[in-house]
Amino acid sequence: MDAARLITSATEIDPADWDACAGSGNPFISHAFISALEESGSAVAEAGWGPAHLLVDDDDGRPAGILPGWFKSHSQGEYVFDHGWADAFERAGGRYYPKLQIAVPFTPVPGPRLLARDPRAVPALIGAAEAAVAQFGLSSAHATFLTPEDVVAFEAAGWMIRTGQQFHWTNRGYVDFDAFLADLASRKRKAIRRERTAALEGIEVEHVSGAALTEGHWDAFWGFYQDTGSRKWGRPYLTRRFFSLLSERMADRVLLILAKQDGRYIAGALNLIGDDALYGRYWGCVEDRPFLHFELCYYQAIDAAIARGLQRVEAGAQGEHKLARGYLPTPTWSAHYIAHPGLRRAVGDFLEAERNAVAQEIELLGEYAPFKREG
Repeated sequence: MDAARLITSATEIDPADWDACAGSGNPFISHAFISALEESGSAVAEAGWGPAHLLVDDDDGRPAGILPGWFKSHSQGEYVFDHGWADAFERAGGRYYPKLQIAVPFTPVPGPRLLARDPRAVPALIGAAEAAVAQFGLSSAHATFLTPEDVVAFEAAGWMIRTGQQFHWTNRGYVDFDAFLADLASRKRKAIRRERTAALEGIEVEHVSGAALTEGHWDAFWGFYQDTGSRKWGRPYLTRRFFSLLSERMADRVLLILAKQDGRYIAGALNLIGDDALYGRYWGCVEDRPFLHFELCYYQAIDAAIARGLQRVEAGAQGEHKLARGYLPTPTWSAHYIAHPGLRRAVGDFLEAERNAVAQEIELLGEYAPFKREG
């Protein structure tokens, strides 16, 4: 293995070499997705997301491992919140930013972060992240929404592990949506049917993917995305060009679920299709209709996953309202390397207490799952 190197754009690597490390299962870590974020002006230094990908090459000079990283000047668009750590450190006279974020920008989707074609590259990548913190005078490095395998690797290297939770739907071999409903308690089943009936009154729903996607679809969705983004984040994270690049480079991985009323699109949800999961990402509307959000983002996603034989629907961050709709609490993990000993101790104490609280919450929420109970 050669010494690690840092590049400031995914376009510096041949897409085939990147994807040989990333694999094909998770679309968010593909060269097509990462490069679209950069080339569209969405994840760039001017937006506080300076690309800083770390690579380890094999003896032939080809990437054996990649760590998708970003120099961050803030904590926006991460979904694993460390604002409190930053505030405390800066009140004590420290400088929290910039930091190294190992993540997919604006994307709370669990997946590999140690992209290794050769397993020997994994410790070298983690070591490279630690070295970058020292070399560039950073406060810390954070790897978010990890796979269990990555958790093991980071924890073995001494990084602190943080636990969170999301709500995921699991396909138990259902042949259709009614088979899923049959698994639910009667009261929950009836509630979902009422919601779907109300949401779909006077509405046409379209599932659009692959070559069927047009710029007209993206223009409509852009309006929905801008409305949601301006209300939730102050300004949308992604540029309009990002969606065109997404369609150009990986249309077969895209599923737009759109609602049309009187011949006009009024709402939509963007999903990406993985090898074994459907990933819900963005939703928006220009008309507020009861239960339409649940219909497009949760129920139509279940329909699509069953039709494709996918094992899960991951519907994004947060949202206890998903529980009643068959999406169960699922742990998520991140790993944190903090250079300053005092801040590291304080964060370590906080994470220990937080892990216990999250575990208790997941157990408690599981008691309210809508599925039938034996006996």
